[in-house]
Amino acid sequence: MKFKKGHVLLLTLITTATQFGFAISQGVTVKEGKTEFLIMAPASYRVELIVFENFADATGKSYEMIRKDGNHYSLAISSDLSGKYYGYRFYNYDKSTQEFPEKTIVADPYSRAVASQNIYNSVAKSLIYSDNFDWQQDTWVSYDPRDLIIYEAHLKDMTAHPSSGARYPGTYTGFVDKLQSGGIAHLKDMGYNAIEFLPLFDFGNVELPFRDSTTAIMNTWNPYERNHWGYMPSFYFAPESQFATDASSESGKWIGTKGRQISEFKAMVKALHDEEISVILDVVYNHTSQYDYQPLKQIDRTSFFRQNENGTYASVSGCGNDLNTNNEDMRKMLMESVLFWMTEYHIDGFRFDLGLLIDWQTIDLIKSKALELNPHVFITCEPWGGGYDPNGFSDHGWSSWNDQFRNGVKGQNPVDGKGFIFGEWQGDLYRDTFTRFVTGSLRENGGQYLSVEHSVNYLEAHDDFTLGDFIRIATDKVKEDEIISDVDQHAILNPIEIALHKLASLILFTSQGPVMVGEGQEWGRSKVIADTNVPDANIGKLDHNSYEKDNETNWLNWEHKEVNKNLVDHYRSLISLRNQYPALSRSGLNDIDFDLPKNKHALGYHLHPEGETALFVCVNGSNEKEATFLIPEGSWSILYPTNIPEIEDKLWKTRDKLVVPVTTGIILKLESK
Repeated sequence: MKFKKGHVLLLTLITTATQFGFAISQGVTVKEGKTEFLIMAPASYRVELIVFENFADATGKSYEMIRKDGNHYSLAISSDLSGKYYGYRFYNYDKSTQEFPEKTIVADPYSRAVASQNIYNSVAKSLIYSDNFDWQQDTWVSYDPRDLIIYEAHLKDMTAHPSSGARYPGTYTGFVDKLQSGGIAHLKDMGYNAIEFLPLFDFGNVELPFRDSTTAIMNTWNPYERNHWGYMPSFYFAPESQFATDASSESGKWIGTKGRQISEFKAMVKALHDEEISVILDVVYNHTSQYDYQPLKQIDRTSFFRQNENGTYASVSGCGNDLNTNNEDMRKMLMESVLFWMTEYHIDGFRFDLGLLIDWQTIDLIKSKALELNPHVFITCEPWGGGYDPNGFSDHGWSSWNDQFRNGVKGQNPVDGKGFIFGEWQGDLYRDTFTRFVTGSLRENGGQYLSVEHSVNYLEAHDDFTLGDFIRIATDKVKEDEIISDVDQHAILNPIEIALHKLASLILFTSQGPVMVGEGQEWGRSKVIADTNVPDANIGKLDHNSYEKDNETNWLNWEHKEVNKNLVDHYRSLISLRNQYPALSRSGLNDIDFDLPKNKHALGYHLHPEGETALFVCVNGSNEKEATFLIPEGSWSILYPTNIPEIEDKLWKTRDKLVVPVTTGIILKLESK
């Protein structure tokens, strides 16, 4: 295993991931010329296996499954069926436990590869696929969580725009094309050591036809008829096939028919690992896809899904089909899914969507089993989902997205909920409580977490406005509902915007805890609804929820990175400094002293862990008043930024007064005591 600790690479001679011997308990197995099938069916008195020669076949050869025990059915066929397709029919005692007509053929929920159509009600077929990918000794790339600098990104967004120059745009293969502006080339250029991908499990990427009254539910909200982000998982063991090089977005087209998505996904992970970049998956274990023939709904919907009193699907997630993780079969399936991605795909960590919808017993099981495989696996989550409990996750050893940090630094909304960088306090914050953010939001200091490792600090994620658009609205550069006619001109940041971005990011990179940056955050990315052939009344407006747009609204325009090069260079420098100076990630509560000047919207923090170079960070969030700080003991020089003449050429000494301009952050370095 490759484990990063204290910025020094330690090589440990242990067994690689694929040699641990973990194997999922169900699904299909091909060995010694035989093909064996095993499926859970707790509500069925009979299960029928259907094998298809071709992916588009409506009928296939039927086999009667053999009841193995009270909950499982199995069958062994004395031939190698690799390259063929299969599905199941379930005959249940109680027909109310099934979502679809009894004769409906559904895919295997334990499918490792799936062939499906680009239609909303796709009847997927499981592909029997034999994979002999050569990992060449690759294994996990793990970092001490305090050293993680995570880039949250949608795989397709990073290479789909023509400006990326990727040879296979929007694909697993395209992401690791080094001869481009986007993808892996950007991660290396900036110095990120982890990539957190939005969902890559096979998901329902096509939604209901727009305003079609013949469908069971009339789609009045999504004219794009797409789910771009992927928060509608269909299969928990199969990679999404639309990102394979042989895929197509054409309506009605079959994708995933050859299983290429498996080897290309693995090749992407290996290429990222070769560059010492950890791979974190955003996983959705709280609900399933809504419109396709989801197999769990046919096997036993009343056991595997949360139910309302009238028998409908519970909708705490907002998707109407929340999983019942208290069910033992469901719990086991989710645990095995995590271990499968760790062993089969060498995944280094996971971000759990709507984590609070997963019960605590399942959360503990996942954590303990994952740690048995990789003691350094990174696990984080959204600490909400029908409630809010970051404390609870920390108690169970999980980290979580620190939305309090996000809201405190920039604010909760750009109109009447601005935060520190705008010279305001969000919610019930004030300076004394704000200090907890830079210490890692520790519980002993009034925060949520038992350890700084649990506080994933961030300013922007895929949800809500980008940081760039938040600042544009907050500074009245644009109105929330304004039509933007020149997107390229709109993307250029003015001096006020740049100052706010730099201040916010300086606080982010000088605070204790893992760091996460949203895609395009480094250049103040804006999401303007693109003009396409879709009848969207909001074309030209800013988008705070672009989940459905597989177009230039979401795709990263790499020319904008060059336009705002000044800010990009700032991010690159902060990443370098965080890697170079352990005080920025290794300072405990006793290693941090605060300087609280008269300006109430200013804060100084002296970071001095034993044996490391001490730093003095001064931030002034006021847009009206300068802030005066007293220099700590010793002789100090300017570390960052190096473009303030009255500060950079001076050696600062004990009790000197440092005057920091409005909306500015400065880092000093101790030269000698």
